[in-house]
Amino acid sequence: MYGFRSDEANEAEETDNKKESRDKSAENIKELGEARVPQFRSNIHCITIIGQIEGHVLLPPQNKSTKYEHIIPQIVAVEENPEIEGLLLILNTVGGDVEAGLALSELIVSMKKPSVSLVLGGGHSIGVPLAVSATCSFIAPTATMTIHPIRMNGLIIGVPQTFDYFNKMQERIIRFIVEHSHIDLETLKKLMFTTSELANDVGTVLVGPEAVKFGLINEIGGLHQALTKLQDLIKEAKQEKKMQ
Repeated sequence: MYGFRSDEANEAEETDNKKESRDKSAENIKELGEARVPQFRSNIHCITIIGQIEGHVLLPPQNKSTKYEHIIPQIVAVEENPEIEGLLLILNTVGGDVEAGLALSELIVSMKKPSVSLVLGGGHSIGVPLAVSATCSFIAPTATMTIHPIRMNGLIIGVPQTFDYFNKMQERIIRFIVEHSHIDLETLKKLMFTTSELANDVGTVLVGPEAVKFGLINEIGGLHQALTKLQDLIKEAKQEKKMQ
């Protein structure tokens, strides 16, 4: 004899499933600090650079960090995946490993597919080259960017060769920023080596509109503006491809 489930039983099971789903979502937030992202097909891939950029040296476990070896495969996948047509790079970083940040910047700027960066909160230190590496850059009105000379941690040998190495690394960063933004060399160096802006330090803090004014960032905007611009760049890339 076959059994039949009542409507009440079906509704009870559906309620239990919804409760289980909510419990799992709450557990995700508690354990991982994030909820499950809704799954849908999109022609845009989003990469976030959050906290401190971790490079060749592991950061303490209490530090919020972005590991550059995790970001590199994502950038390569974006370039290789035919279903992904553009990259959205969201930044809220205090900086970090100079060579790791510069490596990511070089990788992004060498992409054939269009990219848009959005600075939220802050895009400091080596976050500046990352922000300007995209095809077009945006910054929130209240976000800030700190421009300063490179700093080195750990054992430093007090010899002329060390100073020369610092200079070469500094010039690499300056050249990259100037080549991939609208700020001129003289203005960038002036901002970088200012001694009156930061307490006990050298450099300048730029708020969103100031970053645009100096030509470091292209436009003021948020998520909507960044996504709209990226879709426009994707359309332009498609049109150029048809004309070839």
